[in-house]
Amino acid sequence: MRFLSPLFMLLTLAWAVESYSQSNSNASSEASPNRVVSQGPAKGTLMVIGGAASDIFYSLFMELVGGADAPIVVIPTAITSDSLTAEDLERFKNSFTEKGFKQVTVLHTRDRDVANSKDFVKPIKNAAGVWFSGGRQWRHADSYLNTRTHKAFFKLLDRGGVIAGSSAGATIQGSYLARGDTRKNTIMMGDHEEGLGFISNVAIDQHLFARNRQFDMFEILENRPELLGIGLDEDTGIIVEGDQFTVFGNSYVAIYDGTRWSAERDTIYKLPAGSRDFYLLNEGERYDLLHRQIITK
Repeated sequence: MRFLSPLFMLLTLAWAVESYSQSNSNASSEASPNRVVSQGPAKGTLMVIGGAASDIFYSLFMELVGGADAPIVVIPTAITSDSLTAEDLERFKNSFTEKGFKQVTVLHTRDRDVANSKDFVKPIKNAAGVWFSGGRQWRHADSYLNTRTHKAFFKLLDRGGVIAGSSAGATIQGSYLARGDTRKNTIMMGDHEEGLGFISNVAIDQHLFARNRQFDMFEILENRPELLGIGLDEDTGIIVEGDQFTVFGNSYVAIYDGTRWSAERDTIYKLPAGSRDFYLLNEGERYDLLHRQIITK
């Protein structure tokens, strides 16, 4: 019978203890209630589009809300004009009726008292879906954040409704409001930093590759490392259901989650702190918001 040397046994025991501790540490970290996670709505669906949305997104929106006869609300408040005339609102409505929607209500105000009124939110209570316009995302926040209207959006999701938006209408759906400065849209962390929060602990950017913005997200993440960064190129979006999303459209979605995924090697690499790296997902690929990693199976 062969006997192992005391030194070899000691080293083996030390390795086993370290491995066990590391395993338990990882499990505790995964289960820790203090771990910051990102989550989508418990019910309902989000459609988050990076700008320049083509007809495929309007067709999908129509399908998700239940067809052309479903009542929808469109919100043009983010449009860059200081004021919107009745003719402007009618043109915005027509842009949806021309795509086949038959019950379209345009809802707009820049008065928070109006947004906080019972009468203003009535169309949302009857709607199957809401669409947020592009423009300047801080205008959506200025008008609706923490108002009765904001609560009505969440109630719409709770009853299984759909919230969609393109460009500014995408960024406003996150909890952190990227490019929310009233002076110019190149300031990543501006004088408005809170979005409507349909997805928690996330910052969403848009027009990503079309405007060469793919490295801008790091300015936010270096200051708010607990956030998940999502960058959407034009005519590309994510469909969020629960804590997962699926990529849809003609370009790419950039993920800034502290890892790098190699499709070729089917491997997720953990990145060192401070790394300025991201990876890309394209149509049909899925992501787990809660665990912040790509779904590979």
